[in-house]
Amino acid sequence: MPKKIVLAYSGGLDTSVILKWLQIKYNCPVVTFTADIGQGEELTPVKEKAKSLGVKEIFIENLQETFVKDYVFPMFRANTVYEGSYLLGTAIARPLIAKRQIEIAESVGADAVAHGATGKGNDQVRFELGYYASNSGIQVIAPWRDWEFNSRNDLIEFAKLHQISVTKDKLGEPPFSTDANLLHTSSEGKILEDPWTSPPEHIFSRTKSIEQTPDHPSIVKITFKNGDPVALNDKKRKPHEILSELNNIGGEHGVGRIDIVENRFVGMKSRGVYETPGGTILLHAHRAIESITLDKGEAHLKDEIMPKYAEIIYNGLWFSSERITLQKLIDKTQENVNGDVNLKVFKGNVIIEGRRSQNSLYEPSLVSFDEKGNYNQKDAEGFIKINSLRLKNLLKK
Repeated sequence: MPKKIVLAYSGGLDTSVILKWLQIKYNCPVVTFTADIGQGEELTPVKEKAKSLGVKEIFIENLQETFVKDYVFPMFRANTVYEGSYLLGTAIARPLIAKRQIEIAESVGADAVAHGATGKGNDQVRFELGYYASNSGIQVIAPWRDWEFNSRNDLIEFAKLHQISVTKDKLGEPPFSTDANLLHTSSEGKILEDPWTSPPEHIFSRTKSIEQTPDHPSIVKITFKNGDPVALNDKKRKPHEILSELNNIGGEHGVGRIDIVENRFVGMKSRGVYETPGGTILLHAHRAIESITLDKGEAHLKDEIMPKYAEIIYNGLWFSSERITLQKLIDKTQENVNGDVNLKVFKGNVIIEGRRSQNSLYEPSLVSFDEKGNYNQKDAEGFIKINSLRLKNLLKK
């Protein structure tokens, strides 16, 4: 039996019920930890709710800068996309939360940690792999796998019994299952479980619909250094400030909405609706600056390893040796990824308009139709003939 538990606490229905359930089941102190990673909510009510449930030790920490600088930006150096469209907004946040939760547990003398992830999802894996990577001997409690409740309706009844307030959505109903941080907002559950049903407009909180976007574009200049954005429109900003401003611009123009059915690590398919406005802009801009600063071999190698790197993060293995090894390779390619990208954001689109770099490998005289440059066009004849040998050989069959 645990003597003291640190719970990853959001203040929502699930974790509030979990908090009370832990207190009843284990009859020991429960410490709450809430990470402010840019979810955009006022966190004062979270503190008050924890207090109302009898919690004595409450940790609410602003980790936005660490989140973007040490987790989001390293991931974006790889142009990371899972299954062609998902920018891993939930997956990249879990390692940071898990690591800090273990640090708090050690500081308050807790011998157990708990989370609110369901037994059907990926987050249980991500949280727990993060815990064990930081403390191999920690006791992990996952209530959704252990308790008697079978649905969120059961949780609502338990909440009513113990006078725990239940939040409502904009229509006065229990909300969708959501996750939010500075990189993205996601929605799952309820009518979204039918992949044929269009998502209702009221679930979107970060982006305007295309019909509501302005009729004039926003022009943005992003400056990169070693693969990371360091300035917007020639103004230096901190990492979390850059992502926040890109979110505002992208959200205003309806950028970054996706509706996908993804393959979960645990083996099932799941439909999710995501909003990643700033991340979508950043992905386009980063690929644009790489297009003139990376050698062909580097660029193609990065594209080959990216799906594996994305899968590693998606599966919760941020602290694994293979992710760290791949990160070193990726970061090595970014040493000359410096320069500026001009882009236009308009009606859900990110349109690259220009790119320049002091490390550019683009040679105008080589590609110009008006100059010969340091290139002998006659050389192409032998190159083509050599590459045609195997094609000619096929005609003999």
